Formats: sequence, C-alpha cells, structure tokens
Amino acid sequence: MLLASFMTDATPLDPPAIKDEKEVHPIACEWRAMLREVVMRFARRDYDLEGGIVGVEPVSPETAQHIRGSVEDYGATLIELPEEAWQTSISQWSGTHWNILLDLWTAEEGPSDLVLGGRITESEFGPRLSIHMVYVP
Repeated sequence: MLLASFMTDATPLDPPAIKDEKEVHPIACEWRAMLREVVMRFARRDYDLEGGIVGVEPVSPETAQHIRGSVEDYGATLIELPEEAWQTSISQWSGTHWNILLDLWTAEEGPSDLVLGGRITESEFGPRLSIHMVYVP
C-alpha cells in the first residue's frame, strides 16, 4: 500500500484541489473516484462512457473515436488505475478551471506514455470533468 510511500515522501495524504496558476499539483483526492471510473470504462473499451458517469460531461462521438484510435494505435491494453498513478498525474489551475494530465497504465508496460487530458471545473453540484483526449504528449 502506498500510505507508507506518501508518508516518507512528505506528500499530503489527501491533496486538495489547489488554485495555483504557477505550479502543478497532484490530482485532488475529491476527483479520484470519478477519474478511476472513467479509466475503468476506457479499459473496457467504453470510450463514449455509455450511460454516463456522475460529474463527467458526455463524450462526443468524435472524442470517443479519437480516444479509441489513440489507444488502438498505442498497441497496449489499458488497465484500471493503480494507486501509483496518482504519484505522477498532475493538475494546474488556469483561472477558471484545472487542466489535468492523468497518467494511464497498460497491462504490458505498467506506467505507459499515454495520458488522459481534460479539464475540471467547479459547479454547485461538485467537480465537473470534461475529457479532451487520450494521447502521447
């Protein structure tokens, strides 16, 4: 379990959403369950997130097709996010929203070069994720 790793690295156990335009920060804990669900669906090849996910904007057919193509072109099998994914994934405040880069993992490699790029905004109902793409930066 990574609890010991977080303690020894002096990383906060529950990083909050930080509004800092100058520095990148870990993905906020309050967003992690939503992001895990997105990646779990992508790992099952549900790129349009059929049926939706609470807090996630609908994925357009064009974006779903782009994500499918990126994953297939990469040539490895996406897997659900392990705890280690939070150690390298980042967010940064951009004045009205957070841009996120979520490192994705594959069965063949573990940590891969693929990332999920998106934006998280605040709403009266909680965080809202808009998925922009999955790609290799």
